[in-house]
Amino acid sequence: MTKSVVGELAGLELPVERGCPFAPPAAYERLREQAPINKVRLTSGGEAWWVSGHEEGRAVLADPRFSSDRRKDGFPLFNLDAATLRQIRSQPQLMIGMDGGEHAAARRPVISEFTVKRLAALRPRIQDIVDHFIDDLLAADQRPVDLVQALSLPVPSLVICELLGVPYTDHDFFQSRTTMLVRRTSSAEERQRAFAELRVYIDDLVTRKESEPGDDLFGRQIARQRQEGTPDHAGLVSLAFLLLTAGHETTANMISLGVVGLLSHPEQLALVKADPGRTPMAVEELLRYFSIADGVTSRVATEDVEIGGVSIEAGEGVIVSALSADWDPAVFKDPAELDVERGARHHLAFGFGPHQCLGQNLARMELQIVFDTLLRRIPALRLAVPVDDLPFKSDAVIYGVHELPVTW
Repeated sequence: MTKSVVGELAGLELPVERGCPFAPPAAYERLREQAPINKVRLTSGGEAWWVSGHEEGRAVLADPRFSSDRRKDGFPLFNLDAATLRQIRSQPQLMIGMDGGEHAAARRPVISEFTVKRLAALRPRIQDIVDHFIDDLLAADQRPVDLVQALSLPVPSLVICELLGVPYTDHDFFQSRTTMLVRRTSSAEERQRAFAELRVYIDDLVTRKESEPGDDLFGRQIARQRQEGTPDHAGLVSLAFLLLTAGHETTANMISLGVVGLLSHPEQLALVKADPGRTPMAVEELLRYFSIADGVTSRVATEDVEIGGVSIEAGEGVIVSALSADWDPAVFKDPAELDVERGARHHLAFGFGPHQCLGQNLARMELQIVFDTLLRRIPALRLAVPVDDLPFKSDAVIYGVHELPVTW
């Protein structure tokens, strides 16, 4: 077995901010060129293996010898302080932190809610939601309009609220707390308060749903548990926490970035406008191109493992960089080029293996409907400021833009 050499990389600390709005940090390419797996330092202290190659990343994410359990010693969390981590570990485990049979058992009852067939039944309602917010956008008295507030945030927020049976009137509350959790500049006190407030809100929400189950995801989960004689209030709270906090933040950011990407590449925009049949491929390429949840696919080895000729010892943390892997030229030719005809469905933007994103089919459908409708109804849409003047989220775990002024 061989180990990649830390050497000059020992002083490199992760996470690293993107220097260019569209490109990974230059350090990512340097790391990948040296070796697809390298040892790096974390700003939170300690070291971890940084996996930047596409093949090696998929190998790690598919290997059951790498654990997703954030409670295990050695699990690399470079965005959380010790106090917040202790707070999270004191709560029932989220599905994303489960392994093996426990994870499969938690995921199995919910996966049917996100099948292509079930989501197809939601398409007309999602179309109505998108049209409603675009109606409001077109009726705006002044331009430019901030697309983040007018479309990117409200669409996935309302969709996830209706899917879960959550009052949309509460969306400002959970959006603000989720933002506090994923923003790197949040203080330890802000994160702890946001986490605690979300847990209280969601616990109360589940209690109310248990009293009056509706025809929604949680109503069906409650009915199933009662039929099987396996009521699990704590499990429902953890599921609600995961779906509510993750169900809008990522899609909202991808809507905004997808619009930025297309409007900044006129030739690619023209291809999608000319043939909406290209939109599904365009969505996959935009997901690859931005890979907004870079670094969240962390693991810890539960035994000695060799990946790509590198020996990773039990107890060592591993971070798979989706962004670096999705810009791996060995897999994606000319990765810096946005190519809506690439057909890049084998990207890692949704992860890989047993923990691949539960809601990926929903996210794809929302993105397709938003892009098709927006370009059809506002064909003259354009950025109101230069790309370099946009306030990109260099301070957040989930990449995006804080504001997106557009006009037409």
